[in-house]
Amino acid sequence: MTANSPPLAAHLVVRLKAYISEHQLEPGMRLPAERQLSAELGVSRSSLREAIQQLISSGMLISRRGGGTWLRQQLAPWSEQRIVAPIRQLLADDPDYRYDILEARHAIEASTAWHAALRATESDKEKLQYAFDATLKMTESDDPDLAAQADVRFHLAIAEASHNVVLLQTMRGFFDLLQSSVMQSRQRMYIQPVIFARLTEQHQAILNAILAGDAEAARQAAMQHLGFVHTTMKGLHEDEARQARITRLPGNEFSNRKENDS
Repeated sequence: MTANSPPLAAHLVVRLKAYISEHQLEPGMRLPAERQLSAELGVSRSSLREAIQQLISSGMLISRRGGGTWLRQQLAPWSEQRIVAPIRQLLADDPDYRYDILEARHAIEASTAWHAALRATESDKEKLQYAFDATLKMTESDDPDLAAQADVRFHLAIAEASHNVVLLQTMRGFFDLLQSSVMQSRQRMYIQPVIFARLTEQHQAILNAILAGDAEAARQAAMQHLGFVHTTMKGLHEDEARQARITRLPGNEFSNRKENDS
Protein backbone atom coordinates (compact mmCIF):
# COMPACT_ATOMS: atom_id res chain seq x y z
CA MET A 1 0.00 0.00 0.00
CA THR A 2 2.86 2.32 0.85
CA ALA A 3 4.47 1.75 -2.51
CA ASN A 4 1.26 2.86 -4.24
CA SER A 5 0.85 6.04 -2.17
CA PRO A 6 3.23 8.34 -4.08
CA PRO A 7 1.61 7.65 -7.50
CA LEU A 8 -1.85 8.10 -5.96
CA ALA A 9 -0.87 11.38 -4.32
CA ALA A 10 0.76 12.60 -7.53
CA HIS A 11 -2.36 11.69 -9.50
CA LEU A 12 -4.55 13.60 -7.04
CA VAL A 13 -2.28 16.65 -7.30
CA VAL A 14 -2.82 16.60 -11.07
CA ARG A 15 -6.60 16.29 -10.57
CA LEU A 16 -6.61 19.14 -8.07
CA LYS A 17 -4.71 21.39 -10.49
CA ALA A 18 -7.21 20.47 -13.21
CA TYR A 19 -10.08 21.31 -10.83
CA ILE A 20 -8.56 24.73 -10.14
CA SER A 21 -8.19 25.37 -13.88
CA GLU A 22 -11.69 24.13 -14.79
CA HIS A 23 -13.33 26.30 -12.12
CA GLN A 24 -11.21 29.30 -13.16
CA LEU A 25 -9.84 29.77 -9.65
CA GLU A 26 -7.04 32.33 -9.68
CA PRO A 27 -4.53 33.78 -7.21
CA GLY A 28 -6.30 35.37 -4.28
CA MET A 29 -9.31 33.02 -4.45
CA ARG A 30 -10.09 30.34 -1.88
CA LEU A 31 -10.61 26.64 -2.53
CA PRO A 32 -13.96 25.14 -1.47
CA ALA A 33 -14.15 23.67 2.02
CA GLU A 34 -12.31 20.38 2.46
CA ARG A 35 -15.52 18.38 2.91
CA GLN A 36 -17.05 19.80 -0.29
CA LEU A 37 -13.86 19.43 -2.33
CA SER A 38 -13.27 15.81 -1.28
CA ALA A 39 -16.87 14.98 -2.22
CA GLU A 40 -16.55 16.65 -5.63
CA LEU A 41 -13.31 14.84 -6.39
CA GLY A 42 -14.55 11.54 -4.93
CA VAL A 43 -11.54 11.07 -2.65
CA SER A 44 -10.97 10.77 1.06
CA ARG A 45 -10.27 13.88 3.06
CA SER A 46 -6.92 12.47 4.20
CA SER A 47 -5.83 11.95 0.57
CA LEU A 48 -7.02 15.44 -0.30
CA ARG A 49 -5.03 16.93 2.58
CA GLU A 50 -1.90 15.20 1.31
CA ALA A 51 -2.37 16.62 -2.19
CA ILE A 52 -3.10 20.10 -0.83
CA GLN A 53 0.02 19.93 1.35
CA GLN A 54 2.12 19.14 -1.71
CA LEU A 55 0.72 22.18 -3.52
CA ILE A 56 1.37 24.31 -0.44
CA SER A 57 4.97 23.09 -0.38
CA SER A 58 5.33 23.92 -4.07
CA GLY A 59 4.11 27.48 -3.43
CA MET A 60 0.87 27.20 -5.42
CA LEU A 61 -1.42 27.24 -2.37
CA ILE A 62 -1.32 28.86 1.02
CA SER A 63 -3.17 27.76 4.15
CA ARG A 64 -4.47 30.31 6.64
CA ARG A 65 -5.35 29.17 10.13
CA GLY A 66 -9.14 29.25 10.43
CA GLY A 67 -9.36 30.77 6.95
CA GLY A 68 -9.12 27.80 4.58
CA THR A 69 -6.78 27.19 1.66
CA TRP A 70 -6.13 29.86 -0.95
CA LEU A 71 -4.31 30.16 -4.25
CA ARG A 72 -1.19 32.11 -3.44
CA GLN A 73 -0.85 35.56 -4.94
CA GLN A 74 2.26 35.47 -7.14
CA LEU A 75 3.50 38.95 -6.34
CA ALA A 76 6.61 40.27 -8.01
CA PRO A 77 9.52 40.76 -5.57
CA TRP A 78 9.49 44.55 -5.96
CA SER A 79 5.79 44.63 -5.19
CA GLU A 80 6.15 42.55 -2.03
CA GLN A 81 9.24 44.31 -0.72
CA ARG A 82 8.53 47.91 -1.67
CA ILE A 83 4.74 48.10 -1.47
CA VAL A 84 3.28 45.30 0.62
CA ALA A 85 5.86 44.74 3.36
CA PRO A 86 6.13 48.35 4.66
CA ILE A 87 2.36 48.87 4.63
CA ARG A 88 1.80 45.49 6.29
CA GLN A 89 3.85 46.73 9.24
CA LEU A 90 1.87 49.98 9.36
CA LEU A 91 -1.38 48.02 9.47
CA ALA A 92 -0.03 45.82 12.24
CA ASP A 93 0.82 48.93 14.30
CA ASP A 94 -2.40 50.80 13.51
CA PRO A 95 -5.35 49.15 11.67
CA ASP A 96 -6.72 52.58 10.71
CA TYR A 97 -4.09 52.71 7.95
CA ARG A 98 -6.56 50.55 6.01
CA TYR A 99 -8.33 53.81 5.17
CA ASP A 100 -5.17 55.10 3.56
CA ILE A 101 -5.20 51.99 1.38
CA LEU A 102 -8.83 52.60 0.45
CA GLU A 103 -8.02 56.19 -0.47
CA ALA A 104 -5.13 55.02 -2.64
CA ARG A 105 -7.47 52.60 -4.37
CA HIS A 106 -9.56 55.56 -5.55
CA ALA A 107 -6.70 56.82 -7.67
CA ILE A 108 -5.44 53.42 -8.78
CA GLU A 109 -8.78 51.83 -9.69
CA ALA A 110 -9.97 54.94 -11.46
CA SER A 111 -6.89 54.48 -13.65
CA THR A 112 -7.34 50.74 -14.15
CA ALA A 113 -10.97 51.27 -15.17
CA TRP A 114 -9.95 54.05 -17.57
CA HIS A 115 -7.24 51.98 -19.24
CA ALA A 116 -9.39 48.83 -19.27
CA ALA A 117 -12.06 50.70 -21.23
CA LEU A 118 -9.44 51.68 -23.81
CA ARG A 119 -7.45 48.45 -23.97
CA ALA A 120 -9.68 45.50 -23.06
CA THR A 121 -9.59 42.72 -25.64
CA GLU A 122 -12.55 40.50 -26.41
CA SER A 123 -11.00 37.88 -24.13
CA ASP A 124 -10.67 40.48 -21.35
CA LYS A 125 -14.31 41.46 -21.77
CA GLU A 126 -15.46 37.86 -21.54
CA LYS A 127 -13.42 37.45 -18.35
CA LEU A 128 -14.89 40.65 -16.88
CA GLN A 129 -18.41 39.48 -17.65
CA TYR A 130 -17.67 36.12 -16.07
CA ALA A 131 -16.21 37.80 -12.96
CA PHE A 132 -19.26 40.06 -12.66
CA ASP A 133 -21.65 37.13 -13.06
CA ALA A 134 -19.72 35.33 -10.32
CA THR A 135 -20.47 38.17 -7.87
CA LEU A 136 -24.15 37.46 -8.40
CA LYS A 137 -23.91 33.68 -8.22
CA MET A 138 -21.84 33.71 -5.05
CA THR A 139 -24.49 35.74 -3.27
CA GLU A 140 -27.09 33.14 -4.12
CA SER A 141 -24.99 30.63 -2.16
CA ASP A 142 -25.51 32.70 1.01
CA ASP A 143 -21.78 32.63 1.63
CA PRO A 144 -20.58 36.22 2.24
CA ASP A 145 -16.96 35.08 2.31
CA LEU A 146 -17.17 33.70 -1.22
CA ALA A 147 -19.13 36.76 -2.31
CA ALA A 148 -16.35 39.02 -1.03
CA GLN A 149 -13.77 36.92 -2.89
CA ALA A 150 -15.80 37.26 -6.10
CA ASP A 151 -15.83 41.03 -5.57
CA VAL A 152 -12.02 41.05 -5.32
CA ARG A 153 -11.74 38.90 -8.46
CA PHE A 154 -13.91 41.38 -10.39
CA HIS A 155 -11.67 44.32 -9.47
CA LEU A 156 -8.52 42.38 -10.29
CA ALA A 157 -10.01 41.41 -13.67
CA ILE A 158 -10.39 45.12 -14.41
CA ALA A 159 -6.74 45.69 -13.47
CA GLU A 160 -5.70 42.81 -15.73
CA ALA A 161 -7.72 44.33 -18.60
CA SER A 162 -5.81 47.60 -18.16
CA HIS A 163 -2.68 45.81 -19.44
CA ASN A 164 -0.54 47.83 -17.05
CA VAL A 165 1.62 45.48 -14.99
CA VAL A 166 2.48 48.10 -12.36
CA LEU A 167 -1.18 48.89 -11.66
CA LEU A 168 -2.02 45.17 -11.59
CA GLN A 169 0.75 44.24 -9.17
CA THR A 170 -0.10 47.19 -6.92
CA MET A 171 -3.75 46.13 -6.86
CA ARG A 172 -2.80 42.57 -5.98
CA GLY A 173 -0.61 43.85 -3.17
CA PHE A 174 -3.39 46.02 -1.78
CA PHE A 175 -5.95 43.22 -1.80
CA ASP A 176 -3.48 40.92 -0.08
CA LEU A 177 -3.10 43.55 2.65
CA LEU A 178 -6.81 44.24 2.93
CA GLN A 179 -7.82 40.59 2.99
CA SER A 180 -7.41 40.09 6.74
CA SER A 181 -8.35 43.54 8.02
CA VAL A 182 -11.29 44.28 5.76
CA MET A 183 -12.69 40.92 4.67
CA GLN A 184 -15.03 40.71 7.66
CA SER A 185 -16.56 44.09 6.86
CA ARG A 186 -16.84 43.17 3.17
CA GLN A 187 -18.75 40.07 4.22
CA ARG A 188 -21.13 42.19 6.29
CA MET A 189 -21.76 44.39 3.27
CA TYR A 190 -22.97 41.37 1.31
CA ILE A 191 -25.51 40.20 3.90
CA GLN A 192 -27.36 43.53 3.81
CA PRO A 193 -29.73 43.53 0.79
CA VAL A 194 -29.77 47.31 0.33
CA ILE A 195 -25.97 47.56 0.33
CA PHE A 196 -25.58 44.54 -1.93
CA ALA A 197 -28.04 46.02 -4.43
CA ARG A 198 -25.99 49.23 -4.55
CA LEU A 199 -22.75 47.30 -5.03
CA THR A 200 -24.27 45.30 -7.85
CA GLU A 201 -25.51 48.44 -9.60
CA GLN A 202 -22.07 50.04 -9.27
CA HIS A 203 -20.26 46.97 -10.58
CA GLN A 204 -22.67 46.84 -13.50
CA ALA A 205 -22.00 50.50 -14.30
CA ILE A 206 -18.24 49.92 -14.34
CA LEU A 207 -18.63 46.82 -16.48
CA ASN A 208 -20.96 48.52 -18.97
CA ALA A 209 -18.59 51.46 -19.40
CA ILE A 210 -15.60 49.19 -20.02
CA LEU A 211 -17.51 47.00 -22.46
CA ALA A 212 -18.63 50.15 -24.29
CA GLY A 213 -15.07 51.50 -24.41
CA ASP A 214 -16.12 54.67 -22.54
CA ALA A 215 -13.02 55.49 -20.51
CA GLU A 216 -14.39 58.56 -18.72
CA ALA A 217 -17.60 56.79 -17.70
CA ALA A 218 -15.55 53.85 -16.43
CA ARG A 219 -13.37 56.18 -14.37
CA GLN A 220 -16.35 57.99 -12.86
CA ALA A 221 -18.17 54.71 -12.10
CA ALA A 222 -15.08 53.33 -10.35
CA MET A 223 -14.69 56.47 -8.24
CA GLN A 224 -18.36 56.49 -7.23
CA HIS A 225 -18.18 52.81 -6.32
CA LEU A 226 -15.07 53.19 -4.17
CA GLY A 227 -16.47 56.27 -2.48
CA PHE A 228 -19.51 54.22 -1.49
CA VAL A 229 -17.37 51.30 -0.31
CA HIS A 230 -15.14 53.61 1.75
CA THR A 231 -18.07 55.34 3.45
CA THR A 232 -19.96 52.10 4.09
CA MET A 233 -16.98 50.22 5.53
CA LYS A 234 -16.05 53.13 7.77
CA GLY A 235 -19.61 53.15 9.08
CA LEU A 236 -19.45 49.41 9.77
CA HIS A 237 -16.16 49.76 11.64
CA GLU A 238 -17.56 52.63 13.72
CA ASP A 239 -20.62 50.53 14.57
CA GLU A 240 -18.35 47.67 15.67
CA ALA A 241 -16.33 50.01 17.89
CA ARG A 242 -19.52 51.50 19.37
CA GLN A 243 -20.91 48.06 20.19
CA ALA A 244 -17.61 47.07 21.78
CA ARG A 245 -17.74 50.15 24.03
CA ILE A 246 -21.33 49.40 25.04
CA THR A 247 -20.44 45.87 26.14
CA ARG A 248 -17.72 47.31 28.38
CA LEU A 249 -20.13 49.59 30.29
CA PRO A 250 -20.35 48.75 34.04
CA GLY A 251 -24.08 48.10 33.83
CA ASN A 252 -23.66 45.67 30.98
CA GLU A 253 -20.86 43.83 32.74
CA PHE A 254 -23.13 43.31 35.77
CA SER A 255 -25.96 42.19 33.50
CA ASN A 256 -23.71 39.76 31.64
CA ARG A 257 -22.44 38.23 34.90
CA LYS A 258 -26.01 37.86 36.14
CA GLU A 259 -27.05 36.07 32.94
CA ASN A 260 -24.03 33.78 33.15
CA ASP A 261 -24.70 32.93 36.82
CA SER A 262 -28.29 32.04 36.02
